[in-house]
Order: sequence, then C-alpha cells, then structure tokens
Amino acid sequence: MEPKQWYMEYKIHKNRPGLLGDIASLLGMLGVNILTINGVEDRARGMLLQTDDEEKIELLGKMLTKVENITVSKLRPTRLTDILAVRHGRYIERDSDDRKTFRFTRDELGLLVDFLGELFKREGNQTIGLRGMPRVGKTESIIAGSVCANKRWTFVSSTLLRQTVRSQLSEEEMNPNNVFIIDGIVSTIRSNEKHYNLLQDIMSMPSTKVIEHPDIFMRESQYDYDLFDCIVELRNNPDEEISYENFTTAGFNDEF
Repeated sequence: MEPKQWYMEYKIHKNRPGLLGDIASLLGMLGVNILTINGVEDRARGMLLQTDDEEKIELLGKMLTKVENITVSKLRPTRLTDILAVRHGRYIERDSDDRKTFRFTRDELGLLVDFLGELFKREGNQTIGLRGMPRVGKTESIIAGSVCANKRWTFVSSTLLRQTVRSQLSEEEMNPNNVFIIDGIVSTIRSNEKHYNLLQDIMSMPSTKVIEHPDIFMRESQYDYDLFDCIVELRNNPDEEISYENFTTAGFNDEF
C-alpha cells in the first residue's frame, strides 16, 4: 500500500514540558512519520503525518485519548486547507453556508498565493472565481500563484495595465497546462463576438480558468454557479462589502 498523508490537530490544555516529545515518541513507536508540525491558531498544534497502515491511525486516535492535557480535535486524511494551516499557522476562513467559498484579506496575500498555487498544481479541468474590489490584489495574486505552481499564465481579458480583450491566442498560449485569466466584466460586457467565441473554446478546455468578478460573469453569460469548483473572496478588511450595485450593462467604472 502506498503511504498516505493524514492531518492531526490537538488542543493543548496545559503545555507542560515534554508534551510534544511524548506524542512524538508514541508516533515513533507506531511507525508513523511526522512530515510537518506547527502551531495552528491559539493553543492548538497541527501535524502532517504519513503511514501506509490506516489501522495505525485508528490506534493512534484511541491512544491519544489517554494523554493528559490534550484533546485531539482532527484526525483525518489531509485536505489542502490542512496543509496550508500547518504551513501558515492558521486556517483559511470558509463561508459557513457555502463551503466552496474561501475568504481572505489583503494582509493574508501570502496565504492566498500559496492556496492558489496549490490549486493550480492540480491537473485537469477546474474553474475558480475571484471576487474583490478594485486594487485589492486579485490579478497579482493569480500571477504569483501561477509562479508558485510553475505554470504559465495567459490573459484572455484583463484590466491590469490596460484593457485587454483577446480575439485569438497563439498555439503556445492555448496550451491546456496554462492558467487562463479572465476578467468576468470585460469578457461579457465589453467583448465582441470573436472574443466570446474564443472564451467558449477556453471554457471547454480541460484546464485551469480563473474568473475575476464571477457574479457579473454569471449574470451576463450562459454559465452558472455550478461551473465553479471554488470561489475566492479577497477584501481590504474583513468588513468590506464586495458590491456591484453601481454597475449596469451600459457602463461601469474603469477601475474594475
């Protein structure tokens, strides 16, 4: 059996000397490898573990119930959010009602770039929506995430430096391994027929697409919410409202 990664998190009630050593010794006796360890949020510790025997994980969970001063809160196969929690020492905020929506603020750009980079490393077809107000760092985060994933990025539409509306792409640019960046406002409200035909070709490709302003994109096209594998929200601060109330199909602020 191939080794499998697991995530374990435990809350510390009293951080006595030698507590981590006791747990590490227990893992060593079971033959479970510790890949990464870090503090996660306040008074909790997270570990990425590896073993080829699932029964060892079940036994570990039972044994740790007998260790004083801790309570195991998570013991499961690793998720992307677990890996990032151990790397950065905190969890990504998720919408309580819509579990495929992830929230970040501008002071968490490092965490966001790491999150996008891990998503971009995945092979196959995926579509990611990115919500956010002007100049919050949406496009820059996508580019940085592409660099982290060692992927080339292709602008299909954008307002990063000036308005970009592509009507055709080169063979190299149409590589399905690229990350395709689409401005949902530009592609639906300011596009022409040639651009929209190109957009449909890209949307049908088994590749990674990142669509900024996904709500406008859905409103002005035939695509719906089911298209998106996840939605990322980026704000200047946690209380900022992402609003398009002043937008119409007739025109909108160029700063978006």
